[in-house]
Amino acid sequence: MADRFPTLFSPLAVGPRTFRNRIFSTGHMTCLLDADRLPDERFVAYHEARARGGAGLIITEAARVHASGGWRNLDASGDACIAPYRRTADAVHHHGCMIFGQLGHSGAYGVTTRDGSHGVAFGPSQVKAQRSHTVARALSLNMIGELVDAYGAAAGRMRRAGLDGVEILASHSLLPAQFLNPAMNSRQDAYGGSLANRMRFLEEVIACVRDHAGPSMVVGMRISGDEMETGGNDPEELLEVCRQLGNAGTLDYINVIAGSMMGLRGSIHVVPPMNIETAYLAPLAATVKQLVPIPVFVAGRINQPQDAETILATGQADMTGMTRAQIADPEMANKAKTGRVDDIRACIACNQACIGHMQTGHGISCIQHPETGRELDYAVKPSARVSRTVVVAGGGPAGMKAAAVAAERGHRVILAEQSLRLGGQVLLAQELPGRAEFGGIVANLQREMARHAVEVKLGTRVTRQTLEDWDADTVIVATGAMPLVPDIESDDHTMLVDAWQVIRGETSIGSRVVVADWRCDWTGLGLAEKLTREGCRVTLAINGTMPGQMIQMYVRDRWAGELNRLGIEVIPYVRLVGADSSGAWLQHVTSDEIILIESVDTVVAAVGHMPDTALAEELADWPGTCLEIGDCLNPRTCEEAVLEGMKAGSSV
Repeated sequence: MADRFPTLFSPLAVGPRTFRNRIFSTGHMTCLLDADRLPDERFVAYHEARARGGAGLIITEAARVHASGGWRNLDASGDACIAPYRRTADAVHHHGCMIFGQLGHSGAYGVTTRDGSHGVAFGPSQVKAQRSHTVARALSLNMIGELVDAYGAAAGRMRRAGLDGVEILASHSLLPAQFLNPAMNSRQDAYGGSLANRMRFLEEVIACVRDHAGPSMVVGMRISGDEMETGGNDPEELLEVCRQLGNAGTLDYINVIAGSMMGLRGSIHVVPPMNIETAYLAPLAATVKQLVPIPVFVAGRINQPQDAETILATGQADMTGMTRAQIADPEMANKAKTGRVDDIRACIACNQACIGHMQTGHGISCIQHPETGRELDYAVKPSARVSRTVVVAGGGPAGMKAAAVAAERGHRVILAEQSLRLGGQVLLAQELPGRAEFGGIVANLQREMARHAVEVKLGTRVTRQTLEDWDADTVIVATGAMPLVPDIESDDHTMLVDAWQVIRGETSIGSRVVVADWRCDWTGLGLAEKLTREGCRVTLAINGTMPGQMIQMYVRDRWAGELNRLGIEVIPYVRLVGADSSGAWLQHVTSDEIILIESVDTVVAAVGHMPDTALAEELADWPGTCLEIGDCLNPRTCEEAVLEGMKAGSSV
């Protein structure tokens, strides 16, 4: 019930608008744009789903205000954006939710153009951007004026589109934050030098935006209270910026976040992964709140209503950003309000299909809830025309999702799992350091199955006879995969084991270990950390360019820092070719040179999986409908398993 979260579901007045509750979706890139970088019908459906789900406010993604701000972003630099913004606003307003636009410019970080070439990066001064490896051109005074006007003009377009407010991005070391930073701003004119001068650009932007937005719109600012980056803005100066701007009467709220796009360390906090604690930026927001009379928003790993209520009830902030929480479960707010907390599909901060998709240029989604970003195709699941008996063979993520969706549509569903636990390889992933939260996907999918009355049979292997005994019409094969055994030269002196045996504690390891990581994913990283923490001396040998090459960069980058702190030796570009009394033999994948790691007790092979196709082969001529999904079809990741489970459950 809402009385469990009285502050979270209380209204909040911000400037001329009042939100129905204190839950908002922060601006985040969705990649749901057309060829002209304008919102398309997928964009509208995506944001409408969160409005329907009970959010109080949606802030759409950063829009470029000027052509120099980068081609990948939503384009608010011309009037063509007005109509699609209006369609989005109308859809969101229909459900009683407010909607803001976000105004941004990448500045020195650099830009790409429509044809993929690098455009000219402009910054306060001629400086290097560490992460993007660009050198910026210093802005002229004329262009500074042009950019200030562009911010205002974009705000005016959002007003004409019917949006309720605009948010100026001074966060994550974007252009306004670059002006604030003396390490990036060495100007000798009115825009450089003293803090008052370095604030001038941002103050002029705020004033111009306020003028174009008019009295009916909310005007806010998002700022990193701590950029957490070497060479970033001084946190104490950022607090002073918040104090001055928050008391100037020109802003209606300040939205506090952390991190920087300029370096690898700071960028981890743009979308913090699961091994960063939940709600960790609330104290930073609380500090800002003590300095200003206007409402303070905060985000940063707030993935449960309980956490949000605590932040609000203790006065640390006035509004809580729960973005990934609503990517994982668009109905999160409604479920919390109506007392269905146990039904909330909690975000596990894996970063795989949300920010991970954005960074590969694909539409946003969620590994737990692949309906996200695919609302036009899968948000509504029509009832089955004929109710059938559907048997799902395998209780990993693919099988559980298939069972839940098929049952939701009205089929009688039996899920049979050969082992005594549901979860498949997730049960292994959650045992590695910093990955416990990943196990939440099992609890979430179990809840989905229970809600739709899936019959679960553990310790049960599906056979052709089983299907006949259960009078099945359809079988969905989700039997998963097993670890590959590497075909290498070896003898009895060096023990060769697979990753699963180590995670399950089924073998003794010794003190000197080589982890042979062909997959370049969480497995090798996690094993190297786990074994080092247990006292082993570990070499991580990677058949790729870097540890974690195949996983989302913020997860990878944080883990790489942890490996460095632990003193783990990393050898990239190598494959495992042998293990004997001399040690482990590696081969460089481009030069073919042999590398010997001496005196090795154990080689742990994380070299991929073989699909379990036995049941599919047994059912080759079975007269009913047979679908294969997940790793038994082809070993990949949890994302593909759940996606195929959804598609299979929707198709039967």
